[in-house]
Amino acid sequence: MNKNQIDIITMGCSKNLVDSELLMKQFEANGYECIHDSDDPKGEIAVINTCGFIETAKEESINAILEFVERKQNGQLSKLYVMGCLSQRYKEDLEKEIPEVDKFYGKFNFKQLLSDLGKAEVPSCDGRRRLTTPRHYAYIKIAEGCDRHCAYCAIPLITGKHHSRKMEDILNEVSELAAEGTKEFQIIEQELTYYGVDLDGKHHITELISRMADIPGVEWIRLHYAYPNQFPADLLDVIREKPQVCNYLDVALQHISDNMLKRMRRHVTKQETLDFIRLLREKVPGIHLRTTLMVGFPGETDEDFEELMDFVRWARFERMGAFTYSHEEGTYSGQHYEDDVPEEVKQMRLDRLMALQQEIAAEIESEKIGQVMKVIIDRKEGNYYVGRNEYCSPDVDPEVLIEGSEIELKVGSFYDVRITDADEFDLYGEIIK
Repeated sequence: MNKNQIDIITMGCSKNLVDSELLMKQFEANGYECIHDSDDPKGEIAVINTCGFIETAKEESINAILEFVERKQNGQLSKLYVMGCLSQRYKEDLEKEIPEVDKFYGKFNFKQLLSDLGKAEVPSCDGRRRLTTPRHYAYIKIAEGCDRHCAYCAIPLITGKHHSRKMEDILNEVSELAAEGTKEFQIIEQELTYYGVDLDGKHHITELISRMADIPGVEWIRLHYAYPNQFPADLLDVIREKPQVCNYLDVALQHISDNMLKRMRRHVTKQETLDFIRLLREKVPGIHLRTTLMVGFPGETDEDFEELMDFVRWARFERMGAFTYSHEEGTYSGQHYEDDVPEEVKQMRLDRLMALQQEIAAEIESEKIGQVMKVIIDRKEGNYYVGRNEYCSPDVDPEVLIEGSEIELKVGSFYDVRITDADEFDLYGEIIK
């Protein structure tokens, strides 16, 4: 057990990761050494930042807590603290069920941990983070919460209403990170395109991204978690015209049949969705779309699912993730619908959908063979340098592998790379000298 070392374990999404990084900055300013997601935690204190979105994520978070409870009981740990979405939602239950945890914090009061440890919040660190990502890229959270209340989603129950950060605070954060060498920025929030509406009733995402693109040192900006309904079309002009803004958009669609969209309370129709995708591809030629789809929602028929399969064939998403419906207490569907699609049917539909997408993605990636692309190098693994082009977000998208036994590349630098081969998951390339 290492004195003054704190192990931080982050579960769930990149929004949680930002919270962990904010806390780590404060800890380090108070003299602690912070280790993030260590395979062999040895600190005297552990902080687990939990996820509470769906059942599998909740189980994963609880298992992590119990694992560290065992370490504490074995004398390998002095203090154990839990924060994040799971404890925001189930704090009282967790306190009763796992009393070995020294204290549970929610999604927004986690900095109170500093004073509970007898430390003070350092004003100069307010809003600043200790990046856990490679120095050349960072996640920028521009808002919390969501006003949508889709039938299946527990996020509003956890994070509350949509709350935008002040634009100047965001731009100052990006400016500081860019000055320190960060080149690539993943812009995240629960509904990115709603940014600013809670402040004055107007969409301000276009202004924010346009101003961000003009900050010296910013080379790539990638946009995550848009919503198809009330999408600000002028944002597409910024994506197309600003070279710093990647031709990439992450927009969760969930389904396509009007029956499912209505039951999901998505406030968008099939026709509006089709028109939206046509608009994206027309306004930003070459844009790569990432989406998330759901199968097995209550009432989903075979016809609904086949309609979804036809939609994926038509849309040809460059990137796609999918998951089976999880019946969550407190949500609209949890209260008003029966979870009537059998688990084996959900899994069969998921397998079919992902097999189709794998075929489509492989075809799209193979079309890149022969192209020269700007690639940023993330790391070296074995004999390969591993990087990404503008169409690839970290951790979730394909990577570009460059044979590196006879060359030396710098992590965090950009190179022109000719794509020489492709498979279902990755591209292969060679440096243009």
